Amino acid sequence: MPEETKAVRASAEVLLERRRRFRRTRVRELKMIAKALASTKHPVLVHIIPMRRCNLDCGYCNEYDNVSKPVPLEEMKKRLDILADMGTSIITISGGEPLMHPQLEEIIEHIRSRGMIAGMITNRFLLSKQRIGALNEAGLEHLQISIDNLVPDEVSKKSLKTLDVRLEWLAEYSVFQVNINSVLGSGVKDPEDALKIAHRAVELGFTSTVGIIHDHNGQLKPLGPREQEIFEEIMTLGKKSFSRFNNFQHSVARGKEHDWRCRSGARYLYICEDGLVHWCSQQRGYPGIPLAQYTDEMRHREYYTAKHCAPMCTVSCVQQVGMIDNWRGPQTLKPKPMAPPAAQPELVQIGGSRSDS
Repeated sequence: MPEETKAVRASAEVLLERRRRFRRTRVRELKMIAKALASTKHPVLVHIIPMRRCNLDCGYCNEYDNVSKPVPLEEMKKRLDILADMGTSIITISGGEPLMHPQLEEIIEHIRSRGMIAGMITNRFLLSKQRIGALNEAGLEHLQISIDNLVPDEVSKKSLKTLDVRLEWLAEYSVFQVNINSVLGSGVKDPEDALKIAHRAVELGFTSTVGIIHDHNGQLKPLGPREQEIFEEIMTLGKKSFSRFNNFQHSVARGKEHDWRCRSGARYLYICEDGLVHWCSQQRGYPGIPLAQYTDEMRHREYYTAKHCAPMCTVSCVQQVGMIDNWRGPQTLKPKPMAPPAAQPELVQIGGSRSDS
């Protein structure tokens, strides 16, 4: 932990608005769960990428580049409208680094205008007090930050030392919910860092979760004995979060396969910067169908398709979505190549047009 940290308290005005937004968001989350239990025909959570470029180059990450341009705002709105028409409940903006998108707040506003819950995953290096205010105004409801270590190293710059002042700004000014995710597993030099990061998150009033670093295919990296102890302690610190209901990570921590039904491609979608639908961030390339051509029938098939990577998966958000349907819909289908539906011929008007003016 940084040598000097301080407790930060928000103003009465910020605390009041924070409570209001929390209550509204929690009511909407409960409605989302009820809707998901009542019907399997819509996506629950979609990760969408408005910006593949990132301002960092963490050694373990395979989800960024340093050349991509931001997806144009109007194109983002079109994709969000398609997802809203599907009945999607939650949109999480990810990257790359979404804060690099010059019209990020307008994207968030559009998510909210279509009645969907708006979340974001960021490394937070680009946050300022002014940007936090803009995110408040846009209607952001959830923000997640992953912090990898106490001090930066050659693998990751996402350290508590470099980010703690921004955590304090969030504690003081944000009205949206903030979750700090610490990490354990391969590539983490000192697992004790994760525990200190989690305690700092709780001290500042945030929720705390822990992730297990996966390999480049999103697969299992079991933890050592001390790492398992730290994992269990952090999980108890995260008792206010929905993640406490998610037992799959306990299996992952012990190197055990987890028996569950992955609903990626149906209840969970990953939309890359090119507008293609993928199972998740770690299985990009399949089905690889443009979102505008991803039909209800395709989603229905993926709901019943068993995923080869599921037993050793560490992708937490996909697992959490899968919990809703794990008790129903046995998966009896195998993945098969998909092709976009054939383009329909354009309608041609025969004869002259009539003007009513």
